[in-house]
Amino acid sequence: MKIFSCDVCGQRVYFENTQCTGCGSFLGFLPDQLRMASLQSLGDDRWQTLEGKTYRLCQNSRDHAICNWMIPADSHESFCPACSLNRTIPNLDTPENLDLWREIETAKRRLLYSLLRFQLDFRPDGQLPGLAFDFLADTAPTFQDSGRVLTGHKNGLITLNVAEADPVLREKMREDMDEPYRTLLGHFRHESGHYFWERFQCRPGFPDSFRSQFGNEQQDYARALELYHQNGPPPDWQRHHVSAYASCHPWEDWAETWAHYLHMIDTLDTASNFGIRIRPRTGKLPPTDPPEDFDPYAHPSFEELIDHWIPLTHAMNSLNRSMGHDDAYPFILSPAVLKKLEAIHRQIRTF
Repeated sequence: MKIFSCDVCGQRVYFENTQCTGCGSFLGFLPDQLRMASLQSLGDDRWQTLEGKTYRLCQNSRDHAICNWMIPADSHESFCPACSLNRTIPNLDTPENLDLWREIETAKRRLLYSLLRFQLDFRPDGQLPGLAFDFLADTAPTFQDSGRVLTGHKNGLITLNVAEADPVLREKMREDMDEPYRTLLGHFRHESGHYFWERFQCRPGFPDSFRSQFGNEQQDYARALELYHQNGPPPDWQRHHVSAYASCHPWEDWAETWAHYLHMIDTLDTASNFGIRIRPRTGKLPPTDPPEDFDPYAHPSFEELIDHWIPLTHAMNSLNRSMGHDDAYPFILSPAVLKKLEAIHRQIRTF
């Protein structure tokens, strides 16, 4: 993600900020410009950028202080482009749900930022539904009992169990499911992969291209999941898949690889905006240094992305190990996985 700064004092600010810690200016994200802006109140729920453009607060900002995306003042919408996709929000009569919802919205907006940067259309198009979200809580007494909400996607609707926003419960699920990497943002990116598979499959040539890389999705999905949960992944899954779960069915392989590609691109974008250019003193060196204006959301080749990505992951893991932590990037990109990531790269860049 890009690095943002306050328009008034130049202080670096985060994507989630609503106030500059340097000068106290009010901050909002402008989805029509994909940038953070410092805004001045004009009264009557109107806010003005330094350039003179006027906006309004999203209703979820006014009612719950849970959103920092702005709406053009002349729009008739009450909710910003991110919040307007919510079909169901958590029950706010339960006090802890407000904090869980805040974490969920933060991760969701990061997903949508990437989709907007790629200019991937997630609106209804007459044939396919648009993207929508249900954030639901369990009725079961514990996170793993029957009756719990299952995170997933169907016909454009992404359902998320709000308990995933609880770091303690999410860590328990990560251990129970033997997943080295489980995050809210990862869930959103994974489920968006299912959504865009449905959009891409209407493209000429996509089904054959997909099956040549990921396998035949017509195999029984429910049976494939049942066998995976009974037997686990095949012993050699790392030779062919980016994660163990990706091995259970071609649809999940696509969604896991899609999510991984979005992880790569946004992390490379952040590193580039911080001026991070990895050049190890020993070992195999990357062919070239990434240019100072390297933008992975633009039009780099897949080879360029990987040439910059692999050294960056080595640096990330080495820094974590120096602090006594587990690897920040616990993945192995085999040649087969790289081919699948390249297939995702081609589909996104030709959307």
